[in-house]
Amino acid sequence: MHLVCLLSALLCLSHVHRDPFAWLYGWHSQRYYSDSLQAAKGGECPDKCDCPPSFPVAMYCDGCSLTAMPAIPSHVKYLYLQNNAITSVSDSALSNATSLVYIPPNLPRSLRDLRLNHNKIEKATPADLEGMDNLTILYLHDNAVTDMSISLKALKSLTLLDASSNKLTKVPKELPEHLHQLYLESNSIDFLPEDFLHCCTLLQYIRMAHNQLTDKGLDLSYNKLERIPPVSTTLELLYLHTNQIKEFTLGSFCSFADVTNFSKLRTLRLEGNEISRQDIPSESSLCLHQASSIDIGMCA
Repeated sequence: MHLVCLLSALLCLSHVHRDPFAWLYGWHSQRYYSDSLQAAKGGECPDKCDCPPSFPVAMYCDGCSLTAMPAIPSHVKYLYLQNNAITSVSDSALSNATSLVYIPPNLPRSLRDLRLNHNKIEKATPADLEGMDNLTILYLHDNAVTDMSISLKALKSLTLLDASSNKLTKVPKELPEHLHQLYLESNSIDFLPEDFLHCCTLLQYIRMAHNQLTDKGLDLSYNKLERIPPVSTTLELLYLHTNQIKEFTLGSFCSFADVTNFSKLRTLRLEGNEISRQDIPSESSLCLHQASSIDIGMCA
């Protein structure tokens, strides 16, 4: 009897040209619309990866037999790449990544150039970079890194580190010995260990302007710097002796100088370089008028 009633009801619906299973199609269409809306908001999910609508800031690519890093949408904060066979990371894969909160794990150990700038990464641990013996360039600038600890120790081939515009309060420990360029400007570093660059005998260029260094001074002596690095106008002591500096760049101390804008530098040591007192510009008296000692050495 119940079966007869059900069939009668379906027959009545067919007379008004309505599909009794329309609710099923409607549900499917609604789900498709939701997924499409999600993709439109945050970018398409790469093939083989999973971007669940319930956790839209994550992208799961673990165990997908990937051989190359997939393109990361701009909204992704958490990226899972473990259990793959990734051997390369193209520039386009990271070009839209601007929300990552940590260094992606399981990156290829053969990687030579890693650019994770302009994200929201808060820390860099030794485990993040372990085994990356071939890495020569690391861009981490414009993130929110507060401490790099000894995370760089294992990067034996690293020649360029850019960690500027972060939230560092101290210089990374145990810098790689082959480092040529070091950029740490626009952080909150307020202290420099006396021997922090003794490990880096190949260092040619360092930038530490716009930190919190004051009368504690900055000692960059006994390196291979070829120019005076830009420093904060609040710095009072700067030691650059025994380098390979070939010119006196006044812009390293003052972007411009007048009666209200000048360097507070009191002591500048430049002996043991390739310049003489004649190389000091005449207009330096306005920028460096508080300097009581500018030591050029025997070449003066």
